[in-house]
This record gives sequence, C-alpha cells and structure tokens, in this order.
Amino acid sequence: MNITIVGPAYPFRGGIAHHNSQLYRELSTRHTVDIVTFSRQYPRFLFPGKTQVEEGTGDEYTMPSTAIVDSINPLNWRRVGRIIRNRRPDLLLFQYSLPFFGPCFGTIARIVRKGRGTKVVYICHNVIPHEARPGDTIFTRYAFRAADGFVVQSRSVERDLLALFPGARYEHVPHPVYNRFGSPVAPGEARLRLGITAPHVLLFFGYVRKYKGLDVLLDALALLRGRLDLALLVVGEFYDDEQTYRDRIRRLELETIVTVRSDYIPNEEVKYYFSAADAAVLPYTSATQSGIAQIAYNFDLPVIATNVGGLAEVVRDGETGLLVPPNDPRALADRIFEYFTSVDRARLRLTVREEKKRYSWENLVAAIERLAQ
Repeated sequence: MNITIVGPAYPFRGGIAHHNSQLYRELSTRHTVDIVTFSRQYPRFLFPGKTQVEEGTGDEYTMPSTAIVDSINPLNWRRVGRIIRNRRPDLLLFQYSLPFFGPCFGTIARIVRKGRGTKVVYICHNVIPHEARPGDTIFTRYAFRAADGFVVQSRSVERDLLALFPGARYEHVPHPVYNRFGSPVAPGEARLRLGITAPHVLLFFGYVRKYKGLDVLLDALALLRGRLDLALLVVGEFYDDEQTYRDRIRRLELETIVTVRSDYIPNEEVKYYFSAADAAVLPYTSATQSGIAQIAYNFDLPVIATNVGGLAEVVRDGETGLLVPPNDPRALADRIFEYFTSVDRARLRLTVREEKKRYSWENLVAAIERLAQ
C-alpha cells in the first residue's frame, strides 16, 4: 500500500512530530510511505514558544519528508492537494491535533480523493482542544467530512468524535509508548548529572500550559513542605506566562524544592530526567490523552495523575501509579505523601513494565490497515 502522511515532521518538534516519526518507521516495514510536512506550521505571532524546530541532528530525528504545506495559504492547499493526488496514494493519513489545521487538511483531502480510490484517515490526538477557540467545531467538521475513518487514542477523544459524527467509522487504539528516547540510566547517574541531591524526586515534563495544572502541583508541594524531603523538576517550554509560575514558587517559598528548566529538551537528554525521577506527575485539569505518560512508561516510571479525560485509561490507580481528583492541591499532596511513605514503588515499576506491552505500535498499524480497506 502506498501511504502519504500529512503532519508535522522533523525539523518540527513536539509530540505529534515524534508520533509521526515513529509511525513512519513502523508503517515502512511493510508499506511504501512518504511524509508531507509544513513549510510553515504556524504564523510566528500565533506560536507561543521560542522556536518551532528541533536542535538535534542525529539519525533518530530524520526521515524522508517534503516540506510544502503552508497552513494559512488556501492557494497552497490546492497545490499540495494536486501534488499528493499525482502520487496516487492508496491512503492519505492526517495527524490531527488542532482545529486550526481543519481548513488546510480538509481542502487537501477533498482534492486528493476526488475521482480516486484514495482512502482518508485521521489520527485524532484531539477533536475538541483543551483551550477552545471560536471556529473549532466548524473547522473540525469541515476536515472530518472528507474522511473515511478515524483513529482515536482515548475514550475521551472517542466521545468527542461521536458527538460530532455519531456514525463515524473509527478504531480505538491506546496511544503507543514512545521508545525513541533511549533506555533508562541508573538513577544515581541521572541525578548526579542533573545536580539533584534530594532523596525523593518528582518530574513535571512537557510544554507548560494552563490546563496542565502546574499551579495546583505547586500548591500541593507547599502543603508537603516539612513532611517530605523532595525535589520537583519542571522541565519544558512555557506556553503560559512563565513569570506567573516563578512568582508562585517564590511566594510559596519553594525555591529550594523546585528546579525549572524552561527549555525544550533534546531527545538525547530526555532519558536523564525520567531516570532521575521517582514518579512523573500529570496534575492536568483537563485531558484527552498524554504522550508524557507514554514516555514515562518507556522508562518504567509510575505516574501520579488527575482522574480526567483519558489519563485514567492509562494510569491504573494503585497498579501503575496513583490517581487524584483535579484542581485539589490537598488531595494531590496526600497522594504524593502516600506514594513516598506507604506505596510499594518497586512493585508499581514492575507493573508498568508489563502494562506498557499493551501500548504497541503494531496495534496502531493494524488499526490503520483495517480502516484503509
């Protein structure tokens, strides 16, 4: 089968680009695959981060791709549609994360499939975004009306899809585990490298946005001060006002507990942060699924998460981590305390090691192949 994937790819960075890279490698073992990516993903004034591109140059970053999609130029969408159409793909596969891309993807899909046997499938990382904006539903409907099938990776996204398209043909496949970041290193080695001396270490990893609940986690740590000797690593670029969080850390007197690295972390460094931690913390106030949990599982790391969206599908309370209600610093503090004082953390790690076998890329590839039939 000839497959064209449309979505972010190297040199663009972030979880969707990582997903695309891994998916390309898995599909390529038995299909002919090419990637069409962006010449412009976001206009600079709409992008809250420092840069949209990777800094790494190793083999794990690169794959064949054609950078021709301009997300805001309708004339370009028609040209890209004709280019892909001339390649005669059997399957056109979109990585869908934001309604912002709906007009672009929907137009390309309509041109490619017209008069052809090309099937169109969307991998839905989100249907309705965490931070809603005018036009979200209209843009998503426009994109999805040109689809033959969908892949959803959590029940939360499944519900959102069926709310818009009750008769949608879809496959539910849990988000696979990311294994592109290497193997774990010894915790002592990782902590020495990062300059950590506290006996207990928590990790908050990834882009910092309001819905991810870092403010709730900081309030919980303030309640634990004097009860536990721990450190929190906040690692990731801020897409929210960084100074607001730094002011909160100072006001709560957490400067000696919280270390902030407000940068995008190159792939080759990720393993040190996850290997240094005793648990990853996802105090989200809303969620569909989270690639961070899948990175944690790659390193056999338990997860403390809020019981929202698809997180409870991945984090089994008392088995692969702990669950807490959202927006509740006291409950989060109590569960963190429980995790370090009465939970058998070694048993949780062993369970994570077994649990992650469920989250295979082979399952995702098989679902895509079924939808392409």
